[in-house]
Amino acid sequence: MENKDHILLFRVGKSELERIQQKKAEVGIRSMAAYLRKMALEGICVQLDLGDELTEIRALLGRCSSNLNQYAKVANTSGNIYAEDIKDLQQLMNEIWENQRELLKRLSDI
Repeated sequence: MENKDHILLFRVGKSELERIQQKKAEVGIRSMAAYLRKMALEGICVQLDLGDELTEIRALLGRCSSNLNQYAKVANTSGNIYAEDIKDLQQLMNEIWENQRELLKRLSDI
């Protein structure tokens, strides 16, 4: 790890300081030095809160996987594949794709 033995100093007005502190809090960085370093080097700090979307996609994938396993078991046991089962599986896959499209759109808007 590189030594941090150089100091950068600059002045800001009260409103600028408040805005910097607000933006730092928005991205969840506690250290002012870490926030300013990140902004100076990379120009952007982003906090992604995708918990709900990822949970929904994970749940849909779990249901899809479980249903597919059940359908495979029935097909292997009876030799039959039911159109309604395939239709249900297609609907789950459509929901997964739609959720993924929405999530990717949100990410591209950042």
